[in-house]
Amino acid sequence: MLITGATLADGRVRDVRIGDDGRIDAVAGGLGADAGERVIEARGRHLLPGAVDVHVHFREPGGSHKETWTSGSRSAAAGGVTTVVDQPNTSPPTVDGAAFDEKAALAADSLVDYGINGGVTAEWDPESLFDRPLFALGEVFLADSTGDMGIDADLFADALEAAARRDVPVTVHAEDATLFDEGALDGDLGGVGTAATADAWSAYRTADAEVAAVERALAAAADRDAQVHVAHTSTPEAVDAVVEARDDGANATCEVTPHHLFLSRERARSLGTFGRMNPPLRSEERREALFARLAEGAVDVVATDHAPHAVAEKRRGLVDAPSGVPGVETLYPLLLESARTGELSLERVRDVVAANPAETFGLDRKGRVAEGRDADLVLVDTADPREIEAAALHSACGWTPFEGLRGVFPEVTLVRGEVVYERDPATGAASFGEPVGRNVGES
Repeated sequence: MLITGATLADGRVRDVRIGDDGRIDAVAGGLGADAGERVIEARGRHLLPGAVDVHVHFREPGGSHKETWTSGSRSAAAGGVTTVVDQPNTSPPTVDGAAFDEKAALAADSLVDYGINGGVTAEWDPESLFDRPLFALGEVFLADSTGDMGIDADLFADALEAAARRDVPVTVHAEDATLFDEGALDGDLGGVGTAATADAWSAYRTADAEVAAVERALAAAADRDAQVHVAHTSTPEAVDAVVEARDDGANATCEVTPHHLFLSRERARSLGTFGRMNPPLRSEERREALFARLAEGAVDVVATDHAPHAVAEKRRGLVDAPSGVPGVETLYPLLLESARTGELSLERVRDVVAANPAETFGLDRKGRVAEGRDADLVLVDTADPREIEAAALHSACGWTPFEGLRGVFPEVTLVRGEVVYERDPATGAASFGEPVGRNVGES
């Protein structure tokens, strides 16, 4: 394939040739088409590296009514995500070799490349788990969330030591349950869709609970020379703690999610229990400060924590509704809209969704439009935003917390040179390719 006249994230206009091996052969000007090449004329549009979403929950095995590897990877492809990393809180949880193998067999249905993380519980079997091609260990839950996989400090320390011995990164869900405000859940919460319901979860799982847990996790990892990646950081204070630890020599990074960047407790008033997630939405003041940390370079990665649940499940009362929101399809679109309006640079967007996660987790062939890299590519018209509508998205769960916001969606998504998604901008008609996903842990 030859893509001609594409504008890269840094503003250069280049042609990009893709070889038969699915890698980028050339990035240059004035390339002519070879016999048999498909040519995509990209003048006036941007060609970006496919996003590497290091935090998704595709729910299989055990939760296929919420999402499957087919529906989740289609959603990823339609949003320009070409690599996903699935978390271990499935049923059964991915805490031993047999559970890893079961998930890996299901992941063969993926349209996009994938990694599979291993989990830590009292029942985990590190020997068989580390014998598999893991992407990372985690997310390791320091407080319970979906799947009830919360662990204590001693087991966390054991996991850090086991991972450090094998040079495996550890991703951490950092909240301290002893600092939750139990009183926030007392009394009449007002039903599924009210402001009282929406705000109570944020009041319950406090910002202080996150910051304290992040600081302890960073210290524990540093003591054991372990690489630690803090998942879904929702407060500017926690981001600052990661930056400070790194400045002190720790091998530490952090991610933030689109829902913590674009939604706040104020927005949650219209979401009700559909806005319940862990960690929860924060105040508008904290959201703005978190976005500022992203813009100025303090945030390493933006990942979605794509955690779909069925509509009927989310309509339960606050205490019974499961935590989590979908987001893999709207990651790039939301950030590209922020670039279009001038809140972020396009290079910053490229870095936090593609280049940085690839570098952080050692994916040497992912994350950049450059010779020798995998041709994981996304073609977008950054001047053509559209309103986000659940009906136009592809997750099996059928809803989105970003309804009504605007996003810039891909026209073409390639995984190692294979077209896995293509949309006609004139008609909106879209088509998907075949499952070509590979386990990046085996690379």
